[in-house]
Amino acid sequence: MPADMSPSDRAKFLAARRAVDYVEDGMRVGLGTGSTAAWMVRCLGDLVREEGLRVTGVPTSRRTADLARQVGIKVVTLEEAKWLDLTIDGADEYDPNLHLIKGGGGALLHEKIVATASDQMVVIADISKQVDKLGAFPLPVEVIPFGWQTTKMLLEETLINMDVMGRTCTLRLDMDKPYVTDEGNYILDLHLRRIGKPGQLALVLNQIPGVVENGLFIDICDVVVIGHQDGRVEVRDINNGTVKNEQIDIVEDENLFQDISD
Repeated sequence: MPADMSPSDRAKFLAARRAVDYVEDGMRVGLGTGSTAAWMVRCLGDLVREEGLRVTGVPTSRRTADLARQVGIKVVTLEEAKWLDLTIDGADEYDPNLHLIKGGGGALLHEKIVATASDQMVVIADISKQVDKLGAFPLPVEVIPFGWQTTKMLLEETLINMDVMGRTCTLRLDMDKPYVTDEGNYILDLHLRRIGKPGQLALVLNQIPGVVENGLFIDICDVVVIGHQDGRVEVRDINNGTVKNEQIDIVEDENLFQDISD
């Protein structure tokens, strides 16, 4: 492992390296989006190139698709794959029930579709993503551009009756223009600070006209793999009710750490 890797990147890499152990030969795998997921794609590509692992990837964004092709992973659409054995993705927050907030990278719609079309979802993260209650990270809500200001107003009115601490709603920007998702939609970030009933909120938000999807992933994640800076990896399996701590020994691989854009 490169000596100049930051402590945060080291933890993310360790989680990603452990998570690809869930991938078996011949699997169809959902590939997440974001900095942690990018490490996973690199690790998976290394197994494809060096060990001949046969795997078909379904990316959740264009940039993940580009990276997967660069590292040698066969890429297909979800329509072609139809159903997936496994999805590996990152998260912006996870709570003790393995409920998630996702969408910081702007791919929440594709990520939720791919995750729910999988037999299993494995989330990779560092310990900074762990929270007792979701909500410190802004909750992304994908909305159609038409009438987005009205949708924003409806969201803010709805939040008055929800178990949250904050109700500020902001349009996500890319420089001085609205950020546009791969589906051509906008994202409204809800600054809630604490979400008391995430399951209820997820259902209510999706009833608002103009809302396409929200970044609450409820009862979707099966396993969280948490990387630590000291080389430990913690694996939490919600279905088995187990928590395991492991030590990961890494040998530096020049191919894995080459400068691949994501």
